[in-house]
This record gives sequence, C-alpha cells and structure tokens, in this order.
Amino acid sequence: MPLVTPFRDGQLDEDGLAGLVEWQIASGSHGLSVTGTTGEPASLSTQERERVIQVAIEANGGRVPFLAGTGSSNHDESLHLSRFAQRIGADAVLLVVPYYVRPSQEGLFRHFKDIADQVELPVILYNIPGRTAVNLEIETVARLRQACPNIVGIKEANPDFSHITRLLGRLGTDFLVFSGIELLCFPVLAIGGAGYVSATANVLPSPVARLYDLYAAGLWKEARDLHYELMPLNEAMFFEINPVPAKTALGLMGKIDPEVRLPLAPLSAENLARLREVMMSYGLLEE
Repeated sequence: MPLVTPFRDGQLDEDGLAGLVEWQIASGSHGLSVTGTTGEPASLSTQERERVIQVAIEANGGRVPFLAGTGSSNHDESLHLSRFAQRIGADAVLLVVPYYVRPSQEGLFRHFKDIADQVELPVILYNIPGRTAVNLEIETVARLRQACPNIVGIKEANPDFSHITRLLGRLGTDFLVFSGIELLCFPVLAIGGAGYVSATANVLPSPVARLYDLYAAGLWKEARDLHYELMPLNEAMFFEINPVPAKTALGLMGKIDPEVRLPLAPLSAENLARLREVMMSYGLLEE
C-alpha cells in the first residue's frame, strides 16, 4: 500500500511515519511503498525523500516487501534515489513517468532503460497519465521488458480498463501489472493482474488487504462483494486531490497530523463533511 508522508509543523514526522508502517503491517498489508503519488514526492527535497525511504525501511525491518518510489521528472535525481534505495535495502523501486516535461515514447524508453541498467533491484514502472500528461504506451513497455530483465512490472493508473487489458494481453500475465486505480483493483486481479496499490489502504488497511486474500483463495463472490463495499470509501479518497482526503481521514482517526504542503491545501469544509459521513458509515468515526 502507498503510505502518505506525515508532516508536523512543516517538518517530516518520522515517528508518525514509523507508526503508520507498524499499523499497516499489524493490519495485514502485504507490502509497503513510500514517496509515490500518495507520499507527496514533488513537495519533498531529495534529502527528505531519502529520509522517508530510510525511516520506512527501518520501521519495516524486512517484514513485508518494500517498494521505494524513486522516480521524478529529473533523470539524475531518479537515478540517484534508485541507487540510494538499493544501497539501504529496498526490495524494488517504483519509477513514475516523468511529469510536466511530456517526453516522447523514445525519451521514456531511454530514461527508464538507463536507470534499470544501473541498478540491480527489480523495477516497477508507474503509468499515471492524469498526473503526467503522457501515457506510457504498451509497445514502449514491451520494449523495456525485452531490453531490461529487471523491469518486472508496472503500476497502471490509467483509468482506461481496455488499455490494461491490452497490456496484459501483449506482455502476458507473468509481467506484474498492479492497479493504481482504486475502482479497478478487483477487475485487474480478475484479468490476471498481480495486485494493486491502493490509497484507500491508508485508512482501511485490513479490508483492502483482505480483498486480495479472498481473490487468492478463489472466493470470487466474496471478493466481488468486498469490492463494492469498499467503493464509497474509494471514491471518498478522491473528493479532492490525493493525498488530501487520506491525510484528513488519518487526522480524524488520530493517526497523524493531517498537514499537507503547499500548493496542496486542507480539505474544504464541504468535502470534510462528506468525508466524515462516509467514514462514519464504515465505523471509522463516532457519530
């Protein structure tokens, strides 16, 4: 699951981050990721990103697989962070499509290949065109897989389910495709995906983990029913831009301070009321 990055008085809240790691593991989460979209990487300095990765690795202590988000729009920074993650014991790195610069498919191929060639860890690509304004095309992923044996999968946050279907059809189900869209977690599993990376797990980790457990046990009806049970909270996590609702919810639950960094802003009063209502329906808050 993709952890938020907690802040307190403008600084990293390292104790809060370690506490979130402990709670997630105790709740049955199958793996942890930091400094992906939910972790506000664009608001962190390179040194802060290193520290978040290090604190989370130390708190995890090797208990569950750990995926370090090391991608950025700066190639050298992405390479530096990937090497750092390898050096301190991450299990794999997550490389997002560079945002803002809108590279060509050839540029994306060269960017990812150069990093993958210089690290020994498994690499998970991260396609999120709604944030980056560029879609990592299926043929580019296929080229990268053929060129780089350590590129083993992709987190797909393209909401076009037909794109994900074609991706799995082209690359095969031994290529690890993870859903990055909350409403597609179960559908992606159903067509041969490897799993999902869900922001909702920040707030309701046990049921989000159980969805995979039910699928893995072949309990399809139960998994489908849980998929629909999670839908209202999945949608609440995007009342405003991620991770603002997730941090707000964690703040209401007393887990962390809900602070975000500019240019993000606190949840609006209207959406706060809506979020409270949804959380109460799950028993996360008292009425």
